[in-house]
Amino acid sequence: MDATVTVSAVRDVGPHTIALELESPDGFDAEPGQFVKLRGTVDGEDYARFYTLSSPDADATFEVTVGVDPDEAGPFSQYLLDLAAGDTLEISGPFGRSFYDGEPRAVVLAGGPGIGPAVGIAEAAVAGGNEAAIVYQTDAPAHEDRLDALEDAGVSIVVTDGDITDAVGDAATGAEGEQIFVYGFADFVDDATAALEAASVDTDRAKFENFG
Repeated sequence: MDATVTVSAVRDVGPHTIALELESPDGFDAEPGQFVKLRGTVDGEDYARFYTLSSPDADATFEVTVGVDPDEAGPFSQYLLDLAAGDTLEISGPFGRSFYDGEPRAVVLAGGPGIGPAVGIAEAAVAGGNEAAIVYQTDAPAHEDRLDALEDAGVSIVVTDGDITDAVGDAATGAEGEQIFVYGFADFVDDATAALEAASVDTDRAKFENFG
């Protein structure tokens, strides 16, 4: 669907990272792990970028996490950073098949901005009485407050800026109903795939979202 949505909150959630909370339009039905297209016009030029939901649901509002490299921020990134509660934004979506669907155990491998869908999926799993684990590769963690809350709720959390092979081997238990999710840029997806293969996980059954 295409819609105009209102920004309900903008929060700093980590180094050069914000979370945009948006009011869900009528009929908007999105699951954690799906993504939307955000659109805007800056200085007469139209822009559009895809962002994955970082909220566990979209019942009244939904959230996307926006990370911006200050050395590479373009006009649209700055436009998003400058938004405030009450502003409006054009969206399309949701899109994507790599979303949480109530699986009994969710294992999310997240690289960089992949932490957005990771926390949303883990929160959805916990809310449904299910299990979750997150392996997060980064040198500048975001959503640390939500990661702490998830860990307090019994979710296994590993944050590292190094090799993820051992952490993936521990998180991927092979339990019945376990679903593996991978979110990140291409290099991370490659590393995560190699780690899963080292853990004898059937990667054909994993859900991947490659950010390019």
